[in-house]
Formats: sequence, structure tokens, C-alpha cells
Amino acid sequence: MRFSVSLVAEGDREVTHDEVLALADEVAELAGIASGIGATSYGAQIVVEAASSDEAVDVALQRFAAAVTRAGLPVWPVTRAETVSEQDDLADLEGDT
Repeated sequence: MRFSVSLVAEGDREVTHDEVLALADEVAELAGIASGIGATSYGAQIVVEAASSDEAVDVALQRFAAAVTRAGLPVWPVTRAETVSEQDDLADLEGDT
């Protein structure tokens, strides 16, 4: 099953525009987007395949950590991880009609 996983890492300084752009480039291959310009945190929303929400978070954390390293961002602790399954997302859309 496909999950959209949102992750946020918090640190001790503001994240620059260039840093978030570098992270965005790295998560793009994961159907991802990045955030954090001017904040004391950075984050990404990425898509992963997993059997459960917990497994999706585990997979996403590994891929996020690798993207952060490749982007050259400081390694900060992840303080938030949220998932939405493709199935949940479709159910929400059907409920909106």
C-alpha cells in the first residue's frame, strides 16, 4: 500500500532557502516536497510503499535521513511523523461528494 508520510526535524537555527531547495531536489524522486524556509525546522512529505503505517514511517525515516545527508542539511531529530494511506485518502475524497 502507498502512504504519504510527513516528517519534521527541529533544530537550533533557521533553515535557509538554499537548504530547503537542496532537500526538495533530494525528495523529488520520492514524489516528495520539502518545507522549512526561515523556520527552525525542515520537513518533507514523501510517498512510500509499506504494509502498515508503522512500517511506512520506518521506511520514510530512512529515506528522509539519506535525503537530508545528501542535501547537506544538519542532522536534527525528527519530532513529528504522520501518515495517510492511499486508501484513507480515497475514502476522504469519496466522503466529500
